[in-house]
Formats: sequence, C-alpha cells, structure tokens
Amino acid sequence: MGQMEHTNNTREAYMRQALQIAKQGEGWVSPNPMVGCVVAKDGEIIATGFHERYGGFHAERNALLHCSRDAEGADLYVTLEPCCHYGKTPPCTEIIIEKKIKNVYVGCLDPNPKVAGNGVRILREHGISVETGTLEQECRKLNEVFFHFMEHQTPFAAMKYAMTLDGKIACETGDSKWITGEDARGFVQRLRHRYRGIMAGIGTVLADDPMLNCRMAGGRDPVRIICDSRLRLPKDSQIAATASQLETIAAWNREEALRWRAQQALQDPAAGFRTSGKYPEQAMRQLDADRQALEELGVSLLEIPVQGNGDTKQLDLTILFRELAKRGIDSILIEGGGTLNASALQSRLIQRVYAFLAPKLIAGANAKSPIEGQGIPKMADAILLDQIETTQYGRDFCITGRISTPPEKEP
Repeated sequence: MGQMEHTNNTREAYMRQALQIAKQGEGWVSPNPMVGCVVAKDGEIIATGFHERYGGFHAERNALLHCSRDAEGADLYVTLEPCCHYGKTPPCTEIIIEKKIKNVYVGCLDPNPKVAGNGVRILREHGISVETGTLEQECRKLNEVFFHFMEHQTPFAAMKYAMTLDGKIACETGDSKWITGEDARGFVQRLRHRYRGIMAGIGTVLADDPMLNCRMAGGRDPVRIICDSRLRLPKDSQIAATASQLETIAAWNREEALRWRAQQALQDPAAGFRTSGKYPEQAMRQLDADRQALEELGVSLLEIPVQGNGDTKQLDLTILFRELAKRGIDSILIEGGGTLNASALQSRLIQRVYAFLAPKLIAGANAKSPIEGQGIPKMADAILLDQIETTQYGRDFCITGRISTPPEKEP
C-alpha cells in the first residue's frame, strides 16, 4: 500500500509539472488546447515539452525530440490524450511508439471526435501501458475553453467588469478611469492575451474610445468584436483607425443601420430628402459610404439578425457566437457595458465571470451598474456561480467562478 501511495504521489508530481509547463502556451495555441509533457526514466526527467504555437509540434513530439537520454523504456506524462490523426502536424502516437515509451500517463481524454479515446487505444494496441485520469479535474480546468468549444461548437465566453463597493462601473458623469489599480488592470491584460476574442458594445466605444488590445509585454492581441447593430463605429475611433493592424469585426444589421440613418435624415429639415422605397435615398447612400469607409480601414463587417422590438432591438448574440466559432474564435472576453452583459447573460452564453471589486464608493442613483436589462424578479432564481476563486491585486479583489448550470426541473 505504501509503495502504491508513493507511486501515485510520483505520478501526480510529474503531472503537476506537465500542467505548469502547458501554461506556457497560453494565448498562443488557440483554438488548440494547452498541453504539457514530461518524460521520465529511472527517476530522472529526461525531457519536457509543451504545445508552443498553433500549427507547431504538439507537447509530446516537442519533448521526445529533445531527450537528454535514449527514451526507450521511459514513462511519459501528458495532460491531454495524445493525438492519433494527421493535421497540421503528424500524430503524437507515432513518435511515442517509435521511441519505445513503456508507460503513458494521461491527464484527461481528448473530446475532439478525431481522437476521443482512439489515441489511448492505439498505444495499448502497440503494447504500451496507458493509465488515464491522473489529476483529471486539474487537466480539464486548464483547457476549459477547449472542452467547451469542442463539445458545444460555440465560443467559451467570460464576462469581465470592474465595480466599486456600491456596485457602480462609472460615475453619473460617465467617468470610469480608473476603478481598479494597476495590479488588477495588469491581470486584465493577461486575460486579453488568454482569450482569442474581446467583445464590447458600440456604447462603450462611443463613451470611452478604447483600443481593446493587449498591453502585456510579449502578449497576443485578441480579435476585437464590436456589437454595433446600427453601424455607428466612428472612422476616427481607435478601433477603426487600427483595424488594418489588429483584426477587427463589427457585427451589424442592415435594417437597423438604415432605420437609424433614416431617422437622422428626418430630423434634419434643412437637408431635404427624397424617398426611394422604404428609406430616404440619402440614408442608403450614407450607409454605403460608411460601410465602404470602414472596410477600407480594415474592419470586417459581419451582418447578424436582430431580436426584440422597436428601439429595444439587439443583435442576436447566439447567432453571432455561431458565426464567430466558424472563424475559429474559441473564446471571448466580454468587456461591455450593462446592456451587452445583460444580453449575453440572458442568452446563456456566459460560462465564467471575472468581477473586480474596488474598495471605493461613488454613489449616484443613475450611475451605471455592470449588468442591466430587465433583471430577475425573484432572488430564488438568481444566477449562481460555482468553483469560486478570490484573488487580491493590490487593494482590489477579483472574484471569478463558473456560471452554475441549473438542474432540470421536473414536469
């Protein structure tokens, strides 16, 4: 029993090391998973490796190509099941078999249908002992984005906001710089590096003129996604002005864009207008000009249906997420205002929340809150978070957790 306990502790120690190594691929391997690998022989680590970049070699191959000793008879610890198909790189099962690895310890199975247990099966068919489930929960958590994307074919979404102790995200004047301190804002830059896309509403762009890039040293800029049903993104905004350097998507709706421009034309009696069909001709000309100008700046326009009535119409975020998934965007950090946050939450698109809490009070009945919308009428129906973690950054706190999936109600 003592020997087994020691063996289990050794396996977990090597797998924890593989987990730490895997994190070095954070932000660079999307939409692939982060994977780490440790190769040990005679109680000595002879190689480590991780998946470094999307399209590059996987963790196992990176490790086995750089062993300090002959790997024959060695043990291999890997956080995710080895792949067994040809993609951008050869299958990892091939090099594991070729190097005559004796034992393979797998953190968790790969949800990709092209793998899904087949990697383990192939290794066993070649006489390699395979054990699965070492630190399985930790390995799954490392790749919560990848598992969600594979299982649901829609981006994993995290809602991030910063608020004061009295629940405000800005003063009544609209001023919001800065709610949190430098340490907390530094962690937000890491989140922007980690998530493949960053989403904001046009209201946030018009109010703050943000850049929405990653300002972490050596970080990767996320794809910027602006929810802008009426296509009001200013050509001189930081978002539009840098669209040729930073990938930018404006999600819009033609009908809403025309309707808004028609209202603007009607409110200007000096301009005069001619109607050709449903909308004034100058509204249609203005929309064509605005579209062309944004596209010339490098903004990718993505037309999305709307839902709701009258002035409450909003982009159908469920359809938008599906379209973003088709573009390989596996994760989105939502840094919107209360309207976008409420819409995403109501559409059940949020998986994780990052709530930053600053020890400040600003008051104001009309000061904005992080989530608006109609709200939930009964406290018993409040949306709950699970897997809660609290971290302090300077004077501020970050509370993060997964949105709880409510149990199915019996009929």
